[in-house]
Amino acid sequence: MVTNGQQSSLFQLSSISKAINSAEAPLKEKHARRIILGTHREKGAFTFWSYALGLPLSSSSILSWKFCHVLHKVLRDGHHNVILQDCMRHHSNIVETGQLWGNLHDRYGQLVALYAKMLCTKMEFHVKHSEIRCNLEVTDEVLERVAGTDVNNVFQVTVEVFDYLDTELRLAETVIRQLNTSSTISTMTSGQCRLAPLIQVIQDCSHLYHFSVKLLFKLHACLPPDTLQGHRDRFHDQFHSLKTFFNKARDMQYFKRLIQIPKLPDAQRYITQLKSQINSLEAELEEQRVQKQRALVENEQLRMELEATRRRNAEHESLQASFGEAEQRAQVTEQRYNKLKEKHTELVSSHAELLRRSADTVKMLSVTQQTQEEVERTKQQLAFEVERIKQDADMKVEEQKFEILKLKREFEEKRAELERVKGTLHSNEKVGEQLTSSMSALQAEKERLMRSVSDKEAELSSLRQAAQLQQSSLQQERERSTKELGELQGKLKEKVSQDSEQLKQKLLDEQFTLLQGTVSEAESIIQDAVAKLDDPLHIRCTSSPDYLVSRAEATLGSIDKVKSGHSEYLTNMGDAGGLLRALTQFSHLTADTIINGSATAHMAPTDHADRLTENCRGCATQSLQFLKDLKSKASLQRADPASIRVVVQKILMLGKELRPKGMDVRQDELGDLVDKEMAATSAAIEEAVRRIDEMMNQARKDTSGIKLEVNERILNSCTGLMKAIHLLVLASTDLQKEIVEGGRGAATIKEFYARNSRWTEGLISASKAVGWGATQMVESADKVVLHTGKYEELIVCSHEIAASTAQLVASSKVKADRNSTKLTALQQASRRVNEMAASVVASTKTGQEHLEDKNTMDFSGMSLIKLKMEEMESQVKVLELENQLGNERLRLGELRKKHYDIDNGLASVPTSVAPPSPNPTKPSIMRKPALAQKPNLPPKNMVTV
Repeated sequence: MVTNGQQSSLFQLSSISKAINSAEAPLKEKHARRIILGTHREKGAFTFWSYALGLPLSSSSILSWKFCHVLHKVLRDGHHNVILQDCMRHHSNIVETGQLWGNLHDRYGQLVALYAKMLCTKMEFHVKHSEIRCNLEVTDEVLERVAGTDVNNVFQVTVEVFDYLDTELRLAETVIRQLNTSSTISTMTSGQCRLAPLIQVIQDCSHLYHFSVKLLFKLHACLPPDTLQGHRDRFHDQFHSLKTFFNKARDMQYFKRLIQIPKLPDAQRYITQLKSQINSLEAELEEQRVQKQRALVENEQLRMELEATRRRNAEHESLQASFGEAEQRAQVTEQRYNKLKEKHTELVSSHAELLRRSADTVKMLSVTQQTQEEVERTKQQLAFEVERIKQDADMKVEEQKFEILKLKREFEEKRAELERVKGTLHSNEKVGEQLTSSMSALQAEKERLMRSVSDKEAELSSLRQAAQLQQSSLQQERERSTKELGELQGKLKEKVSQDSEQLKQKLLDEQFTLLQGTVSEAESIIQDAVAKLDDPLHIRCTSSPDYLVSRAEATLGSIDKVKSGHSEYLTNMGDAGGLLRALTQFSHLTADTIINGSATAHMAPTDHADRLTENCRGCATQSLQFLKDLKSKASLQRADPASIRVVVQKILMLGKELRPKGMDVRQDELGDLVDKEMAATSAAIEEAVRRIDEMMNQARKDTSGIKLEVNERILNSCTGLMKAIHLLVLASTDLQKEIVEGGRGAATIKEFYARNSRWTEGLISASKAVGWGATQMVESADKVVLHTGKYEELIVCSHEIAASTAQLVASSKVKADRNSTKLTALQQASRRVNEMAASVVASTKTGQEHLEDKNTMDFSGMSLIKLKMEEMESQVKVLELENQLGNERLRLGELRKKHYDIDNGLASVPTSVAPPSPNPTKPSIMRKPALAQKPNLPPKNMVTV
């Protein structure tokens, strides 16, 4: 028999499986409500997480999106232990899911990354401030208590609320932007799948907006306005974003029947203008809170009543016919006990002689109790319903005992009162006659009670006979139940055998359904990649042959995994996990190869470009045909990715043909050359730092005032950039050593470099590019400080250094282990270089703005004709500058193209590599490396536009 707890867990698991699936449709509210009630019933989210941890979140972005939606609802309305004990235990799983989909090109991937970040922020906030519930419905007194009286704590809580609101708004803005850029509308299921989580976002944002207003009031009461200017600016930005979000959501048909969206005021220039809106917002929030609480209570009551009614119906339908007579007898017994209770209450005024009669009654009741206990021992062998009848009878016997004890106490009280009356009779003879008359009345009452006891004896005799009859009927019922139990066991065995076959077939169908969903998602990814080949915006995208080769090699490896997973699935069709993971990786890598192949073709010769584009389309066609075969059970057996392998190998060969031929250096000298170039780069960076320090000291001597401040700011940012580049070179050297030690095996270091000559040449080119950029940065900074150069040169050098470091990181990552700590250190150093390059650009632009003369234009003395002539001359200059800008852009494009063509021809020209100078104090300016040796790659292996 399934207990109530087990049945509720099964209902909850069924609701979770129906709520979290890969169908692009909104979450049904009844499933979410059952999941939430399950957390309250078990006081936690153990059942939810036991199922959620087994979901294939990495195979479907829609599945991950709906998982985040259900988790958001559970956090808001579930039991308070959900966040404090259960969800924080799986915080890292949520972070990993967000990071996974944030790095992939997918329609829902970016949304999942933002949603996961928002959920982590929400959990961290409520764990830190446990007094604020996850649905954010707290009074102002609780908010005041959380903020405290310390202004530093209030300041920190305000920043955390701002961060909390930022994550909510970023998620909402991204969802609405995706809907606006696609053909999806809010009345379609695909649109509602994206919009459904915004209901909880609207609820969170309305409360967080109220918190930020309250906290800003509290801060303005403690701190001067100038100190809080940053808080006010951030609040104004959030207010405008929130108002825009609410207005757009209010215009959507989907939200009109689901939630009442709060209205924000039209203008918010100063924080003090918000006071007039607090009362209306609090009223709306309170109304929503009351309505929600009332609805939850009513739903819970209805559900409990419905479940109780079902249980009662299930219990009574099977036993109503067989135990109807027993229930009638129990009712008759209960009525007789009630009569006995009423008659016992009349013994309050009984005579002292009733003690003997009461003792006789106790004897008879004890005999009745013994008989009842025998009946109870017999009832223990029956089912749950008979047990309940026995418990009712026991309760009635206990009531009899209690009444008898009560009668005994009352009798003792009356006897004591009678003694007092007798004493009064001895002391006062005048009252004797009255006592005699009262004794006569008591005697009459005694006779009446004796007759009542006789009646009770007759009733007890009839009850004893009824108990014997009931015992015999219960014995017969037990024998019948034993016979029925044997029949039910036989039927149960037969049912179990049938259900096992059905479950096995259901498992096979579910695995094939998951395979179809994954294949459909893979088709969508590849089709999206093919669509970009004809996209006019994609024509501006470029990629390097080296990166295309790395993508094609990775795709070939994924094809092997797909083939292995396909064989395993055909062997055991009850487990499609290996094939699903392989298809997910295959689809992303194939799409990446197609896109990068097309981007590489944009900078390749015409013949290679046409062949490369044709093979990219052929790869997409063969991949879609293979995926089509996997979707059908009829063609599943003959699905073979061999044709895809042939096309990808052609793309790989074309990429290798387009690779630059490299430097005319003996392969056995490559290992020494890498170390020399790394050492030369480090020396160039150290020399650059030294020269910047000298320029700093000279600038302090020659300049003062605003010029000195601008020069110090620019040179300090350049020094920080050089130090970051130095750390990057050290991290790259450490990672390079780790790669060599891990990959060379029994070979020597030189043999490893010779065997991987292309990779080694890429490292050498990247190192040269970094050293050249550092040297050019110093020269440009020197010219800017001496006012002989342009600020734009320094900005261009900063961008060039950022691109060069990206090349060095990309070259190092090709053979590095993804879990390597030294790779992580290199990536962190690269991000630091990008930050410092941005700092150089910012300080340069700021200094340029401070030093430029901005004369006020005065046109008050000009006539109408003169103003018109000046306007025409200004328009002529604008057109001339625009024409010059367009010509320069065309010239830049031709220069880059010519640079690429010349670099491809360097294969036939021997290039001598000069050893580094032994005196690193004044290194010569290095030649800028060829463009093909320094591909323009973004930090995350994406094609740039």
